Amino acid sequence: MEWIKVFSSIEEAHLRLTENAPQLIVVHGVSICLVKRENNLFAVENKCTHNGESLSKGSVNFLGEVVCPWHGYRFNLKTGRESNERARDLITYPIKQNEEGVFVGL
Repeated sequence: MEWIKVFSSIEEAHLRLTENAPQLIVVHGVSICLVKRENNLFAVENKCTHNGESLSKGSVNFLGEVVCPWHGYRFNLKTGRESNERARDLITYPIKQNEEGVFVGL
């Protein structure tokens, strides 16, 4: 696994990300949907496995699921699991935070 720095500090990540607002980041050509929720960071595959829409254009519900803007498919941010098992689960990416910054594992 390769760790890629996406923010220079934890503080920068929390300042640049809005709570429960998915954001697209591209890391080494991989589109990732990044979400700050309850002071935790989650990184999942950005492409809905049902129809391919960008999940960073979606929303996060009260259950901690990213919701696809097209057809409402819901994916758990921690596990990537689609809530009704109608589509393939999302790839999830680990996040590492330390004094050197915030990293996504690819």
